[in-house]
Amino acid sequence: MNLLERITAVSANINRCCQLSGRDPESVQLMLVTKTVSIETIIEAHQLGNHLFGENKVQEVVQKWIAPPEVSLVKPEFIGHLQTNKVKTCLDVCSRIQSVDRLSLVEALDRELQKRGEQREIFLQVNSSDEASKFGLSVEETLPFAQTIQRYQTLKVTGLMTLALFSQDENKVRPCFKKLKQLFTQVQDTGLFGEDFQHLSMGMSSDYQIAITEGATLVRVGTAIFGARTTPDSHYWPDI
Repeated sequence: MNLLERITAVSANINRCCQLSGRDPESVQLMLVTKTVSIETIIEAHQLGNHLFGENKVQEVVQKWIAPPEVSLVKPEFIGHLQTNKVKTCLDVCSRIQSVDRLSLVEALDRELQKRGEQREIFLQVNSSDEASKFGLSVEETLPFAQTIQRYQTLKVTGLMTLALFSQDENKVRPCFKKLKQLFTQVQDTGLFGEDFQHLSMGMSSDYQIAITEGATLVRVGTAIFGARTTPDSHYWPDI
């Protein structure tokens, strides 16, 4: 299949899952994960009507996310582990940051955004699979963390993000999404972040259909659209 056919197939799966779950298909956004994808392919995807892209590496965005002058691309969102020494560059080249998971990062983002006189939308990353190899707040510490960072006016917290257990066993994957949905409801019920707190970023190529049935509002799909990468995921996540 070509790029259009693969995007169409994924979109059809999203619509089907929404219908089976009694949800409006418009309630789920499709993000194209473009790590290792060439800028030429990104431009092709953009011209096909896709406007939501995710990148994992700051240095990769800097190196490749340069479109020809006649092409106007939105900035990608950042979905990888963000080191504090790359905050300035990340804010330059990316829009929303989905992977905020520690106070030192919050403080670094706040300092830089205060200098710029800007506010930036972020998601809190949660390690819902409890894997030591993954970044993210534990489920237990997320609500206290959310309460702590509420005072940072430069950061607009609008959702949660997670990666499920890497497994072909649905019975192991689904609980990760259930946990995040329950946690999302808890945070939402506090009213900490107001009506803008409405996003659940969960689900990738292997499990996005499960994530949708558990309440995902944004799924991050890469290989199902662009094909298998030659570089393993371990090269991208985690990144210490």
